[in-house]
Order: sequence, then structure tokens, then C-alpha cells
Amino acid sequence: MKSGNKLTITEIFQSIQGEGHYSGYPCGFIRLTGCNLLCKWCDTKYAYDDGSIMDVEDIINEVNSLNTDLVEITGGEPLLQDNIYLLFEALQQQKKRVLLETNGSILIDRIPKYVHIIMDIKTPSSDGYSDTFIKNLAYLKKTDEIKIVIASFEDFEWILDTAVLYNLFEIVDKPVILQPAFGILPEQELAAWILDSGKPFKLGVQLHKYIFGEFARGV
Repeated sequence: MKSGNKLTITEIFQSIQGEGHYSGYPCGFIRLTGCNLLCKWCDTKYAYDDGSIMDVEDIINEVNSLNTDLVEITGGEPLLQDNIYLLFEALQQQKKRVLLETNGSILIDRIPKYVHIIMDIKTPSSDGYSDTFIKNLAYLKKTDEIKIVIASFEDFEWILDTAVLYNLFEIVDKPVILQPAFGILPEQELAAWILDSGKPFKLGVQLHKYIFGEFARGV
């Protein structure tokens, strides 16, 4: 491997994918350190600055020790680290199915087509809102995913308007996922709002928290 191929990593682990289209599948996770939004209900605040510097080669070796070919890069916000593009390439060379979880605040125009993007849209009440997601909509592939964490009815009303304004239902083939903020909004309430809206949203839950517990790390 060439020099200058280091990334700051919070943790690498295998678990059951808890969110999105691949929910329920065994998955390897690479959690990068650092975030630029600091949403007020973030559940991985330990990833803001708790990390170790690793070479891409060492990351790949650790990922290869996991018993899965499905690998998600998450954070924090992974795109803050420029060498993530070396990691994309290295994982692709290992024939991994690469998923990327990003908060939507950084342009995704450079992300290779073989990476499956799971893009969040942050509501204004999250204290992490960024309108960069509007530009990013043009770079999403039909096979990618859009996810929004909802903490209140005001959030839900906002995403209803936003989905219509930016035609979110046509951007990707999969339904737009609405996920209740864990411990803040009951799933039953969000489910009722989705049903009443008549819009083709998909209710998402954080499956890993029901399996392993709300505060478990490395899951």
C-alpha cells in the first residue's frame, strides 16, 4: 500500500444490520471518527473524537477477518476523511458489497458507482440541518436509499413538505425511510402519521437496539 493511506477509526465489528434496505442481514461495520453536524439526538457521540489511526491495509485485514461480504462504512461522518476513497477502492478489490452511511451535508459526487449510498436528510429540529442534501439528490443512484430520523410531528410535517418539494419519492427506487428517534418518538405514533399521510414512506426501526440493547457499542 502507498503512504498517506491512513484513516481514523472508532471501531470495526460485525453485527446484524439494523437499518435500511439491508436490515436483518449480517454486516461488517467500519465506523470512522469525526462528525460535522453533532445532531442533538445522535446515538454515536463516542465517534466524534474517540478513534485510532489505521492504514487502509490494516483495516482491510480486520474486515476480512469478519464473516461477511456486506460492509458498511459509517460514522460520525465518513466523508470528512479524504482517504475514504482509498478504502472504497480497497473494499471493492476484495469484492465486498460496500454501503456508505452519510449525513447528506457533504457532496457525494465523487463516490464510486459501486458504493450503495444511504443518505440521511436532517430535519431542522435536529440541530444538524444542512441544505447540501438538495444538491446531493442529483447524485443519488436509483438503487440508493434516503433516510430521515423523525423526533416530532413538526419533523414529520417538514419532511412531508420537503418530499413533495424535491420529489423525493422519485429520486430512488426504494421507499423513503422514516425512522423514529429512539427513545424520543414511539414507533406507533410515526406509523400512524405515515398511514394517515397516504404517502409511500417506509417505517424504519433500529433493529440492533432491540436485539442488543440501546447503549451497546460494537453492534
